Amino acid sequence: MVHAIRFEQKLPVDKDTLWTFVASPLNLRLITPEYMNFKVTSELKQAVMYPGMMITYKVSPLFNIPLNWCTEITHVEEGAYFVDEQRQGPYRIWHHEHHLKEISGGTLMTDILHYQLPLGPIGELAHALFVKKQLKNIFDFRYKKLEVILGR
Repeated sequence: MVHAIRFEQKLPVDKDTLWTFVASPLNLRLITPEYMNFKVTSELKQAVMYPGMMITYKVSPLFNIPLNWCTEITHVEEGAYFVDEQRQGPYRIWHHEHHLKEISGGTLMTDILHYQLPLGPIGELAHALFVKKQLKNIFDFRYKKLEVILGR
């Protein structure tokens, strides 16, 4: 089963400022919970994402077991949105859209995530027991961290 979640956040910065922050893969570690031991492992020739960019990293989302994860940036419209898709990692499907829209007083950032776990019924059980909650906690952490970094 493909699951979908949507998160929205209003930030008191202009769209260009927010884009500069989110368009750098190196900033992902700043908005990822420390317990996940997030580390970019690819040598990035460019600090700003572009279509076709492959980003590899290690992350320990569960029981401190390190996993290799590879993401491809598949779509980019500078200043407006980008899409990352998992090419290697724990999910069967991972399609994550990031949209920015200028609003009164700042920028609205919308994350739309479609994902599917492997292993059929076992994956669905894992989703019900902890994956859904863990994803919510990760996005809640990002929400709070972005407020610290960019303001309320």
